[in-house]
Amino acid sequence: MVQGTAERQTAEQALDQPGAPVVMLDHVSLAFDDKVILQDVSFTLLSGHTKIMLGASGAGKSITLKIILGLIKADGGVIWVNGERVDQLSEDRLMAVRADVGMVFQEGALFDSLTVRENVGYRLYEETTMPLADIDVRVQEVLGFIGLGEFIDRMPSELSGGQRRRVAIARAMASKPRILLYDEPTTGLDPITASTVDDEIIKLRDLENVSSIIVTHQLRDAFYIATHAAVRENGEIRIVRADDKKEREAEFLMLRDGLLAFEGDAEALRRSRDSYIQEFLS
Repeated sequence: MVQGTAERQTAEQALDQPGAPVVMLDHVSLAFDDKVILQDVSFTLLSGHTKIMLGASGAGKSITLKIILGLIKADGGVIWVNGERVDQLSEDRLMAVRADVGMVFQEGALFDSLTVRENVGYRLYEETTMPLADIDVRVQEVLGFIGLGEFIDRMPSELSGGQRRRVAIARAMASKPRILLYDEPTTGLDPITASTVDDEIIKLRDLENVSSIIVTHQLRDAFYIATHAAVRENGEIRIVRADDKKEREAEFLMLRDGLLAFEGDAEALRRSRDSYIQEFLS
């Protein structure tokens, strides 16, 4: 799993090519005092692909997302995001890298005092010079994509839990990032509502070529995202069972005691004879 110079050059020179590396962690370690969080963790996310991070509470999953964003500095190792070595960047340069990364937090984290329109457009209002009319067009576009266009002028308090999560996804995608990071996007939702959020994650990956890393405890959602695909037929979007090739583009990462204990697709995870993984999946 060690990433060499050739791969790093590919990430810098061909980020828009299908299958190019967009996130790479190379021997990353982190400890808080005597508590080891990550030990020698390495993995690569390819353009348009998905990594699904599993593991017990405190295994370092959410912290890994913060390391990728440069919000936490690792003790050792190398982190590349869209061809930039984020572990060596200044805060100004990190802001530029983060502009191409969207983050969906657990619970949605919407601004309760802002309308759906204002929440979705917030990053565009605050961080770009895009004309207000163009921002409004983009906001309507992304809300239409997730099927919530009619809610544009509502307040977050008027939305269901699932709708709030979907608005959070719309906000994350409004600036057209190439990478989306999801931290427990379906936690606390009932299975039917969670499936609507899962469908949005799948649609973004397959129709917008968004690369994604998903941290979750929800195995049903994890396997659903890994084994389904979005297709556009006769102007309509459908979620279908993924073929073998597409299914292999979604890989699971299992963190255990700070180590990367497993990396592979859904079928490999199911077939694993590792006792820890079997117990986790049971």
